[in-house]
Amino acid sequence: MTVRSRRGRLALVSLPQRLECGMGRIRRRGLRDVVTATLAAGLAMAGAAFAVNFHSAAYTGCGYGYDAGTGAYNVAGYGDCGPGGGQAAQGYYEVAADGGVFSFGVPFRGSMGGKALNRPIVGMATTFGGYWLVASDGGVFNFGVPFLGSTGSTPLNSPIVGIMTDGNGYWLCAADGGIFSFGVPFKGSMGGKTLNSPIVGCAAGADGAGYYLFAADGGVFAFNEPFKGSMGGQALNRPITGGTVPVGGNGYYLVATDGGIFNFGAGAPFDGSLGSVALNSPIVGMAPDFDGDGYWLFARDGGVFSFHAAFHGSTGGLTLNSPVVGGDSA
Repeated sequence: MTVRSRRGRLALVSLPQRLECGMGRIRRRGLRDVVTATLAAGLAMAGAAFAVNFHSAAYTGCGYGYDAGTGAYNVAGYGDCGPGGGQAAQGYYEVAADGGVFSFGVPFRGSMGGKALNRPIVGMATTFGGYWLVASDGGVFNFGVPFLGSTGSTPLNSPIVGIMTDGNGYWLCAADGGIFSFGVPFKGSMGGKTLNSPIVGCAAGADGAGYYLFAADGGVFAFNEPFKGSMGGQALNRPITGGTVPVGGNGYYLVATDGGIFNFGAGAPFDGSLGSVALNSPIVGMAPDFDGDGYWLFARDGGVFSFHAAFHGSTGGLTLNSPVVGGDSA
């Protein structure tokens, strides 16, 4: 097990050249500079992320999630994202609690922005061709991909906190560890079992054969995928908010609300973190770069932080109707 938290290389942009969302396109010209800073000991970073409210996020295999029970925002991890999985990611999405979707270097397929929702959107799962959004009640909204079912009208013991996909169907994960499968085989869950800390996210394995659940205390639960270690039982500066699986598999990452990164397995190298950087807004999720071994971190105000991965833009610095709850690469 390798546990490292140190400062890394960040790429920041205040405003995107083109921002696409469910309510249309917003164009900003003249602000397209990418600021890359190498953080050293004692260096303070300003303007990293925004909104002060404390929420967390977690990942699912190719998407995101949100924990309505604890107020923790989750993001889904990333596994084999559909037919031809493993192709290089060209960019990423950010998703907001009101269902707004913001695309950077990837096609905009639609959103729930401006539409009435029974419950807030808590996650997103992408595949080649489109994506699914999931609400805390398990309602699923599909854009460019088929609808395979939901728990939107089913009473739940615990709110949905994430969604993950193998590229063919999807799983929903709940804060109590329950798993609901649609178009994909059920591999097990923590539903009905005593947990030390709630589940805050989930991620499909790179081969799509199974999945991981991530708890706020750093606990990791593997189902038909190899267990590589966890932070369960160890002291954390801030709670875990999500996790993700690199495109090549053989490991996974956990991310904390302060941007600390914990890597497990030979396939998940450490490329940097925000663990000792003062942030204006908590980190709510992360996504892997399919074009390498890097990753992106997403802040609740829409800020994006790049580690050994290309920066494509962000909603950091813009006024949002609803906070960002996660992001995903595609």
